Amino acid sequence: MSPRAGPTRFFGHGLPYAETANLQGTLISIEGTDGVGRSTQVSLLKEWLEVQGHGVIETGWTRSELMSETIGAAKAGHNLNQLTFSLLYATDFADRLEKIIIPAMKSGFVVLADRYIFTAFARSVVRGADPAWIRNVFGFALVPDLTLYLRVKVDTLIPRLMRNREIDYWEAGMDMHLGTDLFDSFRMYQTRLIRQYNSMSREFGFVAVDASRSIDEIQTRIRRRVQSLLKAREGGTPQQPLQPPHPPLIFHGERKEHDRQSGTQQATGGSHPT
Repeated sequence: MSPRAGPTRFFGHGLPYAETANLQGTLISIEGTDGVGRSTQVSLLKEWLEVQGHGVIETGWTRSELMSETIGAAKAGHNLNQLTFSLLYATDFADRLEKIIIPAMKSGFVVLADRYIFTAFARSVVRGADPAWIRNVFGFALVPDLTLYLRVKVDTLIPRLMRNREIDYWEAGMDMHLGTDLFDSFRMYQTRLIRQYNSMSREFGFVAVDASRSIDEIQTRIRRRVQSLLKAREGGTPQQPLQPPHPPLIFHGERKEHDRQSGTQQATGGSHPT
């Protein structure tokens, strides 16, 4: 596997205590709302990549050994507010980034993330979090090489989900008090989530895949896109991450220092380092 082009990119301030200068692996995130079929597609993609000879590591939302039980207990008690909801997920992700994702990428593995930080962005914002704040919280996250977005309309999602299993409290957004009826709350909550995902798809350059198609059709499209990415990298011409460059989010304290330094440089005729 050829090393990635250019320096490692983060969504914000990065992860200063982790060595990320030589990550030769590939990070692929699979996003989409509840019940859209992500886990099935991740499993099929992992099997196919392994047959192709790639080392593959899979990681998923709330699977951190440090935090999974804590998050499960908090959700079972229905006592997560918007702040704890966001911070518990950030801790889970940070633990998996440090212990699973970065080590695997150092070893040249393909890392498949069943949900990435975009899930936290969508869930937090629909619960009233400030978008800049939640993105700052996850500023330590690596920018994926590819984000596949399983896109679906809520009217397609509802019958599919109800055929396979029951709707749970959190999938319905019952903590947001959108309504007393589980079904109506689910529709309203998922509509808001899908709206956020669609907006992020445009902003971050997701590769959208029509999730209303059959499992095999979806997988075929996913494999085609992943194969294109990996061939580009193996050929010595690494493909840049699909997300457009996103300016780092600067903490307020850092912003003041940054502005002060900028003023000093302008006064002395200096320039910003590149």
